[in-house]
Parts: sequence; structure tokens; C-alpha cells
Amino acid sequence: MKGAAKWDATLRNVPRSAWPQLLGEHSGLPGPRANLSLLEALLAQADEADARILLADGGEYQAMCAAAILGSRADRSGPEGVARELAADARWRVREGVAIGLQHLGDRNAAALTDVARRWAADASPLVQRAAVAGICEPRLLHDPAVAAVAIEVCQMTTAFLAALPPERNRQHDARTLRQALGYCWSVAVAARPGTGLPAFRELEERHPDVAWIIRENRRKARLSSLL
Repeated sequence: MKGAAKWDATLRNVPRSAWPQLLGEHSGLPGPRANLSLLEALLAQADEADARILLADGGEYQAMCAAAILGSRADRSGPEGVARELAADARWRVREGVAIGLQHLGDRNAAALTDVARRWAADASPLVQRAAVAGICEPRLLHDPAVAAVAIEVCQMTTAFLAALPPERNRQHDARTLRQALGYCWSVAVAARPGTGLPAFRELEERHPDVAWIIRENRRKARLSSLL
């Protein structure tokens, strides 16, 4: 990511004990956009011990960075457990950090990402499911046919889960957050593997109001509308 090289040098020249303060000073918060270049640079250097220190700091950006570190190591039991908890955090930036971390896991170990995504897609929490969907439905990862196939599978699993919820449960924030992710992730997954993705997408049950919304939103995306 552009700008990450500058932050990489900065992090190397600062003691790790000072990283929480550095991150707080350059987080970009409060503001509309967090400093993703700094987060990317941190991911290249940080380890699980750094993540624990950042979580203990309590700051939102520090927690987002910790979530990304742990998500990128979710192929290990300890980090996966904490990352799964952070995927259901009340702060949306922390949840996004987990998804970013999962994408980095996929860059390093595609098979590990598909295993994690399948497990999380079967979780009882819509927010954990949302992390699985957002983590695996990343275009750069879907050049791998095996990852693309699992992305469609994860979209199917989580859409079915959403459709099976009672109406009053579907109106809650976590379910709405999952629905929002499925409103664009289906198009990403289908565009990467249209041979199996399009039939799966066309099989979605339009009579369910939330599924109908997901279908409508994805049809609006150019990457899918050109295929349809």
C-alpha cells in the first residue's frame, strides 16, 4: 500500500514499547478514515505479543491494529480465538481490522484462510460470519480457484443462516451488518468464479425480504451486472 514504506521505517526506528503512543498520534482518528498505511506497515513487523500490548492500551485504532495482527495469525488456535472475539466487537473499525488480517492470512496461506472462513461462517454470531465473508471475498485472493470456490460456499452458508433467522432477530444490528456485507460480497465471489457462482446466485430465494435485498444490491454492481 502506498505510504506503508514510510511507516515501516518509522516503526523500525521507534521502540516497540512506544508503538501504542505512535499509533494513537498517527491513527487518523477522529476522522472519516483510519490510517491504513500505518496498519499495513505494522502487520509486516508486529507479533502476537505486540497485539496484546495494543489491546491493553484500549484505544480504538490500537485495537483495530491488534485485531488485524491476530486475524493474520488465525491459523493458530490462540490468535484465532481472540480474533474471533474481536470480530464481534462493538467497534466497527476493530471488526474491520479482523477482516483485513484474514486477507493477509490468505496472502500467506490460502488453505488456512479457507479453513478459518468455513469455521467462522458456521459460527452463531452474524458478526463473526461477516468477518469470514469480508475476509475471503477479497479480489486479490480469488485468483486462486480453490479460494474462489470457498468464497461462494461461505456466501451461501451465511445467506442461508440470515434467511433462517426469525424476523425480529433479522432486524438486530449484527444481522443487518452481515446483510450489508453480503450485499456486495456475492458479486465479488461470483465475478471471480462465474461458472459456479452464477448458478449459486440464481438459486437464492427472492421471496425472503433480506435475500431479495442482497440480490438487488449485488445486481447493481458492475462486476456482476455485466455477467448477468
